[in-house]
Amino acid sequence: MIVWEIFKMALNALRANKLRTSLTLLGVVIGVSSVITIVSALEGLSQSIKSELESLGPSTFIVTRFGIIMNEDAFFEALKRKPLEYRYMDEIEAGCRSCEKVAARTYTIAEVRRERHRLRNVVIGGATANILEIVDIELGQGRHFTYEEDRTGSRLAFIGATIAEELFPGTDPIGKSMKINNVKYDIIGIAKKRGSAFGEDHDRFVFVPYHAFVKDLGEQGNNLDIFVKAVSVEKLPEAMDEARVVLRSIRHVPYNKDDDFGMVTADAVMAALNDVTKYIRFGLVAISSIALIVGGIIIMNIMMVSVTERTREIGIRKSIGAKQKNILLQFLFESLVLSLAGGIIGITIGVVLGDILINLINMNMTPSLFAIAIGLVISTGTGLFFGIYPAMKAARLQPVKALSYE
Repeated sequence: MIVWEIFKMALNALRANKLRTSLTLLGVVIGVSSVITIVSALEGLSQSIKSELESLGPSTFIVTRFGIIMNEDAFFEALKRKPLEYRYMDEIEAGCRSCEKVAARTYTIAEVRRERHRLRNVVIGGATANILEIVDIELGQGRHFTYEEDRTGSRLAFIGATIAEELFPGTDPIGKSMKINNVKYDIIGIAKKRGSAFGEDHDRFVFVPYHAFVKDLGEQGNNLDIFVKAVSVEKLPEAMDEARVVLRSIRHVPYNKDDDFGMVTADAVMAALNDVTKYIRFGLVAISSIALIVGGIIIMNIMMVSVTERTREIGIRKSIGAKQKNILLQFLFESLVLSLAGGIIGITIGVVLGDILINLINMNMTPSLFAIAIGLVISTGTGLFFGIYPAMKAARLQPVKALSYE
């Protein structure tokens, strides 16, 4: 009951100086909203990338020329590596007992057009017929090309939903044709819509048979990736070891040298991403925390002014029986209410800004509850930490001196 009375007195004191209270909140609002926005955006980024990587499947890995590169020296060293070759796919298939499926895919960027409709900068993938059995691209309509059509270099195209909508508006693309760099390809299938993330449209692609790609667009060896699916998730490490042995053998890598190719799994990419974003997260939160410290200092300053202005009031309350702890609690509550109000407003603004940011870059993520919890803890801690000194100063005032204060 006494605590509730003290709390009401704190609220009344803050209401009596609305402008000063509002200005005091600003620092905490800016700091908390910055923390919420940054943490929500980073959480959304991680979740979206994780979602994309999960589409690769837990039992799949990709052999690439570069792999996961985390520093400049490793990048320049990787540039010396020989590109992967298409024949490696057959070698892995023959030498890896724990591998269930092996596919190859290369890509380039080109223009596609049909009559007056023209799309630039479209990702054109040259893939083996079994690529859809490994990557998570579902068939929406029509069919994918066959092994025989790939082997003979048939000019067929399997297109993403965006290509279908923008190149063939209002018509069914199946059975019609389009041109890739002036070469005619017949459309046989459309992928189910996948959506977009980070501003990148995942439905803006065209798959053509690998051998037709090489014939019309060049080998693109630097972009060749080999997709390998292990017979089970448990067999993934074994499949990677067997594929590594095959690749080291055919690329003549000495036993005392590192691999001259990279192997990428969804877990490895997530681990690398977490490693990078960990430092970014700490750095950005530390920067935004400066605003919180400034907000805390403002709270302490205002509370000190309040103690000075209300010295006679404190003296009167003490002379009629108020104890030190009552005065301490009153001023501590005022500080806590200020920082909590700033925190709640900051959380609201941060959630709105985070939501806008998430929508702008097409991440499928709601603002993080973790970030909201951090905002509440930080704002509460700021109020308690910076409010304790003015509250103690007020509580320790002697009644006689306080009453004689002018």
